[in-house]
Parts: sequence; C-alpha cells; structure tokens
Amino acid sequence: MKNSENNAAKNAQQTFSEEQKESRKEYLYRVIFGTETPAGKAFDLFLIYSIFISVFVVIFDSISSVSENLRSYLWVLEWSFTILFTVEYILRLYCSPNRWRYMTSFYGIIDLLAILPSYLGLFLANTNYLIVIRLLRVLRIFRVLKLIRYLQEANLLLRAIIASRRKILVFFGTVLILAIVFGSLMFVVEGPENGFTSIPTSVYWTIVTITTVGYGDITPQTSLGQVIASFVMLTGYSIIAVPTGILTAEINQEMLLERTRIVCSNCEKSGHERHSKFCKECGAPLPEHL
Repeated sequence: MKNSENNAAKNAQQTFSEEQKESRKEYLYRVIFGTETPAGKAFDLFLIYSIFISVFVVIFDSISSVSENLRSYLWVLEWSFTILFTVEYILRLYCSPNRWRYMTSFYGIIDLLAILPSYLGLFLANTNYLIVIRLLRVLRIFRVLKLIRYLQEANLLLRAIIASRRKILVFFGTVLILAIVFGSLMFVVEGPENGFTSIPTSVYWTIVTITTVGYGDITPQTSLGQVIASFVMLTGYSIIAVPTGILTAEINQEMLLERTRIVCSNCEKSGHERHSKFCKECGAPLPEHL
C-alpha cells in the first residue's frame, strides 16, 4: 500500500515538475520569439541595442589608434556581448518547439553566425571582424515595430521578380553580348597603348560605360574609338529603362491578380484594394484578408 502511495506521489511530483518545466519553456518562448507581451518587446529592444553596440565595438576595434588605447575595454565588451548572444542562442534552442527547424532557418543561421567569429578568433586571426554580420539580426526590428504588414508588399515584389526572371535574363544576356562585341572592337581599335590591355579589360570598360557609371580610369584616345564609345553610351541610355519596364509590368499584373482575390461575400464584387475594409459596390464589410 505504501509503495503504491509512494509511486503515486512520485508520479504526481514528476508530472508537476514536467508541467512546471513546460510552462517555463512556453514563457521563454513567448518572451524570446514573440513581441506580444511587454517582456517580449523589452527583450527584442534590448537585443537590438546590444547588436548595435557590439557592432560599433568591432568597428572601433578596427581603428588602430582607438584599439591601442582601449584594447582591454573593447576586449571585455566584445566577449560580454559574445557570451550574451551565446546564452540567447542556447535559450532559443531550449524553448523552440522545433529545434532543427529553428537551427536551419534564416534567423537561426544568422544567430549562430553572430557568435561563431568570436570563438574562431581564438584560433584564427582577424575573423572577429566578421561579427558585423550581426547587423542582419537587426531585421527583428520589423517584428518589434509591427512592420510585419509590409511583408505583403515584399512578397508582391518577389513574385513580380520571379515572374519576370526569364525576360530579365534575356535582357542581361543581350547586354552581355553587346558588351563583348563592343569590348572586342575597342580592344582592336584602341589597343594596349591606350589602356585597353585585353578583351576582358575592354569588356569591363564597355559595361561601365553602358551602365553610365563612367569611372574614367580607361578612356578611348582615337577618333574611331570615341565614335564607338558614343554608340556604347547611346546604347546604355536606350536600354537602361528596359528592366524597369519589365518589372513594373509584372508588378501591375500581380496587383491586379491580388485585387481579384478579394471578393465581397454580399454582392460578389471583386477588384478591391488590399487595405479595403468595405465593398466599394454595396458597402458591406469585406472578409478578412492579409
């Protein structure tokens, strides 16, 4: 009888400890991964400030005059932030429902890369400067400031880029062919004595000229070379708007498709703006949509 009571007590105690552990993990998950609670917002803000300060520490450490005078202080600060981010990464692994999914996600990889350079710096020289990758983690500020609603526009732009990828690839292929042709001509006409030492160098000059950047490090000296250069410049101005037009057309198409998805449940009218709350035809409330 006593054994059964003891076993029941142990099972109850074990169940209680498991529930307590589960509630602790759930609380940590809400604080670390969420921004709905005041503690979650405070945690993310503290993390963002820490990221900025740690990056500035690395930047100042790269300045020799500052590093020589404040080396010990910068070293202490850097390792304090490294330990802080290491503890944060471990806590994320601890409370994450799917650890492998978090580890292989974009933010999981960035969180790991944010602490690896410091430890690699113990064995390899100058790798600690790679810690500037922590700036990527500041993307979490979108969650804190509730800018997640702008992801819909980002998705629309991404869909437009994917839809127009073949046209853009054909365009870049055409530009590359023109650059090779004009570059080869400039190599023949100008020659090494005028800076066009090889066809790759001449192609580089052509690409710089077509894109209207014009560094001026290489310039044609002969009359025929200047005529060819003029054609290259005119070609650049002629085609510079092509990818913009392709992408704009695809964006308009995606916006039209997006409007057709929002249909009024009362009059079945479509074509509403994404942020519309009421039907423009009958005034009825529209169904919830992102």
